[in-house]
Amino acid sequence: MKRKNIVLIGCLSILLMAACTNVDEVVYDRYPAEDFYGTPEGADIALASVYAEIPGEFVRNNASGVGYAGADNGWYDMNCMASDEQVIPHRNTGDWQQDFARLHKHEWLPTDFIINNTWNWLYKSIFNANLAVSLLEDSRADEAKIAEARVLRAFFYYLLIDDFGDVPFYTENTITVDQIPQASRKEVFDFIVKELTENVELLSGTKGGNFYGRFNKWAGYMLLAKVYLNAEVYTGEAKWAECLEACLKVSEGGFNLHPAITDANLPLGNTYYELFGDVLPDDETILAIYATLDVLSRNIYTNRSLAGSHAQALFGYSGWNGTIVPKDFYLKYDDNDIRKQQYLVGEQPGGVNYTLDVQSIDSPGAAPQAGVRNIKFYPVTPRTGGGASNDFPIYRYADALLMMAECHVRLGNSAAAKPFVDAIRERAGLAALTTNPTLEDIYNERGFELNWEGHRRQDMIRFGTFLEPNEFRGASSDYRKIFPIPTSALDANPGLQQNPGYEN
Repeated sequence: MKRKNIVLIGCLSILLMAACTNVDEVVYDRYPAEDFYGTPEGADIALASVYAEIPGEFVRNNASGVGYAGADNGWYDMNCMASDEQVIPHRNTGDWQQDFARLHKHEWLPTDFIINNTWNWLYKSIFNANLAVSLLEDSRADEAKIAEARVLRAFFYYLLIDDFGDVPFYTENTITVDQIPQASRKEVFDFIVKELTENVELLSGTKGGNFYGRFNKWAGYMLLAKVYLNAEVYTGEAKWAECLEACLKVSEGGFNLHPAITDANLPLGNTYYELFGDVLPDDETILAIYATLDVLSRNIYTNRSLAGSHAQALFGYSGWNGTIVPKDFYLKYDDNDIRKQQYLVGEQPGGVNYTLDVQSIDSPGAAPQAGVRNIKFYPVTPRTGGGASNDFPIYRYADALLMMAECHVRLGNSAAAKPFVDAIRERAGLAALTTNPTLEDIYNERGFELNWEGHRRQDMIRFGTFLEPNEFRGASSDYRKIFPIPTSALDANPGLQQNPGYEN
């Protein structure tokens, strides 16, 4: 049962209900806009329209796959299935579209639905963020609320340049789509850094409660650290020292690694997996997506992975028999690693036997029970065959520790990195490293710890492994490190230039 009080996600409905039951409430539609959005209630409503874009939904306003995570055919799928950690194969029974396999094989096109869907979602989010900034500034709202809107906008622009490189850039909604100028990746990067460095300190330092799914100071610094972490990819100039400094600011928030304690009463046998359940623990969670099935968002990832009869035996409803974990990724885990408990291979309840080997992911496709499955987000109630109420971690402290370790190694101080890597390993039930960590050690640890959380494609590009061949394809061309601008966007704005490699 959810116990959180998430003001921004539901504030509009709360305010409307209050207006219907309390005759002493101010009637907001009689407020001039420049006054209303300066009130605490009005500021929250302006921000709520931006936050509402983050939770994943299958259909919102006739658009499918909307959100950061929690739905098919959106940002999560485009980024995660292009990496080595997961893919939905086309099945030789005819199930599942080819789009996911084509992402994994780096064969996507500018006309693909998932790419167009992600682009449209990000620009809808930026439009809403621009509007919130304008409303809050014009009404002279509290500076922390204005800062929050600006940080939210920076978040969406960061996702855009990470995926698409040079992108249309605008900060006021007074310009038509066909006139929005295209800015270079570096120009937008500089804007993001400026917005974050000028506004993060203005954000609230409150953790949890109303800020559970909202940018407070610590989530803002985490975003800044992520931007700096990938600066060399975006601009050609590394920012390792700046990333480390931002991570150290995150550490001032008083975060710790959530304990991993064996508990046979838990579905996966260890408290570590509370990090992916309901009401994510605030000792490690920095920013989360709040989900309650059929109320706000839903988490589909275990349902989508398990075969129908297997999920029926575990939960009483059918699974989708979709996502698998490629063999090479699964085999990297140590058998003693508690994080390996999320993976299922071999005989399972419901008469299912998942095979390690997958012969094909597109033509003729995988056999129905081929592929390792993942139950990291073991469904919590409310849950149905359509999904579950597991919240989703956008940022957590384990990621910050691994970023600090990476920065130290890249700055030539691998000894300083060792305690951070060892802390992650020891929590997972593994021994500390016998030597100072290498970049390969950190890359592998990031894969073990952060799988299925939306970070892998970015990590693979930064560490130089994204273009390497895998069991389903050969080496990829360099231009595949960014996605194409959708054909529909080029048609709408003749001034845009397609990313190199996708021109024809």
